[in-house]
Amino acid sequence: MNFAAQSTAPTSLPRLIVVTGRPGTGKTTLSKALAAELVACYLRIDAVETALQVALADFGIGDLGPMDVGDVGDVGPAGYVVAHRLAASNLELGHDVVVDAVCPVPESRQGWMDTAAAAGAQLIIFETHLSDTAEHRRRVTERRPDMPGQRVPTWDQVTAGEWVVWDVERDGDRHLVDTSDAADAVASALTTITT
Repeated sequence: MNFAAQSTAPTSLPRLIVVTGRPGTGKTTLSKALAAELVACYLRIDAVETALQVALADFGIGDLGPMDVGDVGDVGPAGYVVAHRLAASNLELGHDVVVDAVCPVPESRQGWMDTAAAAGAQLIIFETHLSDTAEHRRRVTERRPDMPGQRVPTWDQVTAGEWVVWDVERDGDRHLVDTSDAADAVASALTTITT
């Protein structure tokens, strides 16, 4: 077989699909389902940040200094910077990428716009939300860490945490997805992605 004669150029732009929203609104559930359905790379900011926090604690390096893994610190924008580079590397190979990230402030949202533009990718952003506050609270309070060293926020931390309301002029387009029903949320997001 003559591999040199085969075209390796992608037939369409790779897609950077970013699933944003407050903790406990179904980002991870939706992101994992989309990545599986689309056979896309999956990047989870919680995993990147937890790995950075644990590494800093284990090696006692960086601005955080020595610390107990039970009290991991905030790594600031480092998790997003790492995820931007990982996403870009995969997009440049022509792979679709699904990102699971809170993106609470305009700077975090701009980072994904910049990543998509630099990699020549199509950017699709979803913001997850729950209209039922009691259900949101239940999800947050019942959530447990799903990886070593991960700390999950309390309800008070979620409600008091920084969250800048989305502004289309500043933050670009995004599709609001109600995640009250996971299957409906996945179907809605897939319809948006494929049309």
